[in-house]
Amino acid sequence: MAASPELPADPGVADFDALQEDSARWIGVVTALGTRYSSAPAAPAGEGTVLVALLGRELVLKLYPPFLRDHFGFERAMLGHLEGRLSLPTPSLVDSAEHAGWPYLVMSQLPGTPLDRVWPTLQQHERCEVLRTIGRLAAEVHALPLGPMPALAPRWADFLQVQRERCHGRQQRTGLPAHLLAQLESFLHGPVPEGPDVILTGEYTPFNLMHQDSGLSSMFDFGDGLVGPREYDWLGPLCFLAAGDAARIDAPFDGYHGRPFDRGRREALLRLILLHRYSNLKAQSHGQCR
Repeated sequence: MAASPELPADPGVADFDALQEDSARWIGVVTALGTRYSSAPAAPAGEGTVLVALLGRELVLKLYPPFLRDHFGFERAMLGHLEGRLSLPTPSLVDSAEHAGWPYLVMSQLPGTPLDRVWPTLQQHERCEVLRTIGRLAAEVHALPLGPMPALAPRWADFLQVQRERCHGRQQRTGLPAHLLAQLESFLHGPVPEGPDVILTGEYTPFNLMHQDSGLSSMFDFGDGLVGPREYDWLGPLCFLAAGDAARIDAPFDGYHGRPFDRGRREALLRLILLHRYSNLKAQSHGQCR
């Protein structure tokens, strides 16, 4: 297929963001690609870092801008690496291909409702049980062999270095107060969590987990995964779901290793939050899932 106006050949981040927010500009291209796999029309699906559309009730098509080709490669490998190895299902890879320099994946659609839509309706005991399940799920992933994943992710030390270099600019853009910005550089000199490498999905958040009936039903979205210390995966549930509540903070660790959260590690985890790929303390402390 020839490139179309809806898919610029080599968009920058700002160009892609504008494209993503205007689904009318790209849904026709995705619909055309989807006819290879489904007779159902493509429908835009939620927010994210790539273009995502549902193909009826069975399939999902994810189209990656050229500058996120590494995310495409990591997610494609993760889908195969995780399938059938966890207590909760993950999507099955149907196909991977490319259109006009934009790689894409087609995968199975998971049943259920995104957890961020369900969370406000859950009672405290139900929320704690969801968080325990998240802890158990993370422990399962962390126990898997690394397989091909290290070759598809940046070295952890290199990743941290890049994040440190970008941290002040990111935190300034996302609204960190000036008095905290002034302390940022010295604070980041302190220790961050270290440990054996594990597969990091980075996605134990309410936006990448499905809920059905009385509990979690599945997990998806692995393009921005990494390989590094396990603590990086704890940040999503702590920020978006625990929200400072003591019982909810302890629940994922009860599921993970049967012990409450070690509160002596808070400073090291806070540094890691500041260095996270999508760090935004204002959004994470005032998000929907509280």
